[in-house]
Amino acid sequence: MDGDQRASIHGTHFWGAAHAGHQPIAFGAPTDEEFPFLFDGATPITQRGKIEVLAREEKAVPTGWIIGEKNQPMTDANEILAGLNKGKAALLPLGGEGERLGGHKGYGLGTMVEILSAALQSGSFLYGLTGIGADGKIKTFNVGHFFMAINVEAFTALEDFKKTTGQILRELRNSTRAPGQARIYTAGEKEYENEKMVRIKGVPVVPNLQKDLIFLKKELGLDQFQFPF
Repeated sequence: MDGDQRASIHGTHFWGAAHAGHQPIAFGAPTDEEFPFLFDGATPITQRGKIEVLAREEKAVPTGWIIGEKNQPMTDANEILAGLNKGKAALLPLGGEGERLGGHKGYGLGTMVEILSAALQSGSFLYGLTGIGADGKIKTFNVGHFFMAINVEAFTALEDFKKTTGQILRELRNSTRAPGQARIYTAGEKEYENEKMVRIKGVPVVPNLQKDLIFLKKELGLDQFQFPF
């Protein structure tokens, strides 16, 4: 989310958005703090992007995120990426497999997002959003989104809303911490602090991503750009 979008959340609206595919739900609300409440999460346990990051970093995927066609756990990132395109791997919903830990809730939320973001727009959904056709070739697809904005001042004074929202977050952070935990975060707080750090130190780039950037630079003849690696 760029600075302009972040600033708009400090205004008189809070908003929600949904996007078909990995069924993420995003929600933002203004507060009386330095940063708004910002939640953006996929309704599966993880999303493809995190698997791609682990593949670049040559790291294993945690057990319990992905299952194969025989219900077996999958941890090899490259194998998972190939399997997702062929219907041989699946992202588990929030809560994990089955109902004991609430997997049916994540499954239901994901389906709700898919309906809002595909049925209303006659858009692509589920396997139609892999970007890979039956012939194995990359294809375009009609991705759908659903947005809703609520005018706070239609219900209550904006400053009262910000104060109450801020107080909710502060009370959550001041809750009893689990043993060994130094701090409780609320949604958007880590990202706000990370943004400040990145503006000072820059964006970290792992070696495999460095290789990709160097390749693209040569491929596209972008000699005007100089990388420190």
